[in-house]
Amino acid sequence: MSRYSELKSEYEELDKKYSETLAENLDLQYRLNELETELSSYRARQKEIEHIAENTRRLKHDMRNHIMVIASYLSSGEIQEAKEYLSVVLDKLDRVYSYIQTGNSVMNYIINTKLEYAHRNGVKFKAEIENISFAKMGSVDFSALLSNILDNAVEASMNASRKFIYVSVCRKQGWDCVTVKNGIDRSVLNSNPELISTKPDKDKHGIGIEQIKSIVKKYDGMIDIYESDGMFCVSVMIPSE
Repeated sequence: MSRYSELKSEYEELDKKYSETLAENLDLQYRLNELETELSSYRARQKEIEHIAENTRRLKHDMRNHIMVIASYLSSGEIQEAKEYLSVVLDKLDRVYSYIQTGNSVMNYIINTKLEYAHRNGVKFKAEIENISFAKMGSVDFSALLSNILDNAVEASMNASRKFIYVSVCRKQGWDCVTVKNGIDRSVLNSNPELISTKPDKDKHGIGIEQIKSIVKKYDGMIDIYESDGMFCVSVMIPSE
């Protein structure tokens, strides 16, 4: 074998090893990024749990005091005062955000973080959540998918006269489904059918839509974006298996 052939063969072998090492490093970097994201999410969830636990302790303490006041009114025969006080307490309870338990820690954190923010900004909501793991999806992709859908809905509903969000998570015939609806004042699809991201002071639904579609495609899922009864609706279906 000539010296040239030897050098060429050695170069090709080194180039092959370099490509394999580069690919391995890229895989490790991607996994490292995933782990960093999961760790950050875990810390945020732990903080959220501590916050909820503290709010629960405060609520329990406040309710004990409220009951004692109402009991005092009743024992003194001050029925009207007891009714008025109870009305005030119930009004305050209506303003307290109720934690949603899904059985999926990532979903718990995302849904409660987004909906509590909506609640603080005067947006009412209804949530119907089944205990579904979305096991086929990576936690990073699932987090990005659900966060983008809810972010769009919350932001849009805050700017609408009908401040309302509906969230449904369920399993239908082998599909894990997420449906989010929010109130709108006018048709988004008529004015922006491609849902292209626009200026900050205009419609927000374009933000994250391409990422949502990309994630759904990655898992061979389906997405349906439509409007019904004055609501903008995003429905995502991911194969259960």
